[in-house]
Amino acid sequence: MPTRLIAVLGDQLSHDGAALRAGDKARDVVVLAEVREEASYAPHHKQKLALTFAAMRRFADELSREGWQVRYTKLTDPENAGSLVGEFARRAGEEGADEVLTIAPGEWRLREAFEAAPLKIRQLPDDRFFCSETRFADWAKGRKELRMEWFYREMRRETGLLMEGDKPAGGEWNYDKENRKPAQADLFREAAPTFRKDALVQEVIEMVEAEFPDSFGGLDQFNWPVSRAQALRALAHFIAHNLVEFGPYQDAMLDGDPLLYHSLLSSSLNLGLLSAREVCEAAEAACRAGKVPIQSAEGFIRQILGWREYVRGVYFLEGPDYTSRNALAHHRDLPWFYWSGETDMACLRATVEQTRDLAYAHHIQRLMVTGNFALLAGVDPAQVQEWYLGVYIDAYEWVEAPNTAGMSQFADGGVVASKPYISSGVYIDKMSDYCAGCAYDVKAKDGDRACPFNSLYWHFLDRHRDRFEGNMRMRMIYRNWDRQAPETRKAKLETAEAILRKLDAGARV
Repeated sequence: MPTRLIAVLGDQLSHDGAALRAGDKARDVVVLAEVREEASYAPHHKQKLALTFAAMRRFADELSREGWQVRYTKLTDPENAGSLVGEFARRAGEEGADEVLTIAPGEWRLREAFEAAPLKIRQLPDDRFFCSETRFADWAKGRKELRMEWFYREMRRETGLLMEGDKPAGGEWNYDKENRKPAQADLFREAAPTFRKDALVQEVIEMVEAEFPDSFGGLDQFNWPVSRAQALRALAHFIAHNLVEFGPYQDAMLDGDPLLYHSLLSSSLNLGLLSAREVCEAAEAACRAGKVPIQSAEGFIRQILGWREYVRGVYFLEGPDYTSRNALAHHRDLPWFYWSGETDMACLRATVEQTRDLAYAHHIQRLMVTGNFALLAGVDPAQVQEWYLGVYIDAYEWVEAPNTAGMSQFADGGVVASKPYISSGVYIDKMSDYCAGCAYDVKAKDGDRACPFNSLYWHFLDRHRDRFEGNMRMRMIYRNWDRQAPETRKAKLETAEAILRKLDAGARV
């Protein structure tokens, strides 16, 4: 029989992935390739590049030890074709292969490139998720609204996670109301585990620094699991130390304490080093053993079984044009301080600087700080998506696009969110300590020292009134606006206009 190639992509590093399961060590050759096209199609953070390349190299070594024939292409290899399709074609020619077998990529861009390739690339369904694309489409068929909560409950029933027969464990499906507490500084909070930079990791870090010197972010604080063994250690650490307090404080933000009780497992999940099932089952086991409260276990499992599965379903259901939608017709350029951190707004400065240093910010920092500001300011959602896709360690288009175009920017017109996720500075003040050290006054509603979130919030509502005043969840907000004195409304709108003019002029905000 002719040789066949098994292509493993950089986010498919699972030893039991569909393509490897279908392979034959006696005849098949596994190919992995670091290619510049994938490294540069988005403005990737240096740590994202280093993590991906290091994890790929480690995975290739593990496959070789398991008896697979592996052909690995490093980014700087002189024969590197520069693209995945080019590398597959080159390796097929060398090995005399007539077919490439791979797991379907998590981006429409690559799926379409593989379909148009000048060689046969067979794409197998990615069965590492609880819910297949077909299963999600069946669930969505005929529904007027694709609400995550209803999908999540169905996934709970199908998997049996945190269930007692046909009832949710603890009697509630959702413990959100118990999980919105602000955090306090805690010197005894368990620190994240550290991972040694061995020779392989150090070589990759040096290569990334040399090949991508102008890319966003730094590598000094690189500390991500690059192998399954390290990812399992990170999982065990989270379950043992941080899951117990994850629930109550999952939305909290503290300046100088970016990690809090978060798991930091999303990059390992999205690379394939951990499976969603084993992570959820570990959290459930800790809950059933009485080691963590149900509100923490449920809140964590919902992030994976509910939200992660849901956004993937939406991405593939909505099709390749999803990322280009702009329902609110926002066209302002992304402010430069999203890259530099040079802003007088303490919350945005802290989030951007943390993102620069760690390639990480948790979901509320992304949604209610950077995302909230971009939406209120009317930033082009395509530019916002490019930023999120580039700067975060766990960002892949299937998960990034629905979170940004849908949940954060309402660019999809309401497919994901029933209303825009916007707030004034009050929410950030409630859930963080950022405002205490800010140059702006979160209590002031207008004027030069007023928190920009306050006036921009009302400016957004005013300019989009025709679209949103009929929304049941927003009627009271508009009634509040209408009850304000005309001169008060005028002052807020003028303050917002001044901020927007500064943004357009590239001035410091």
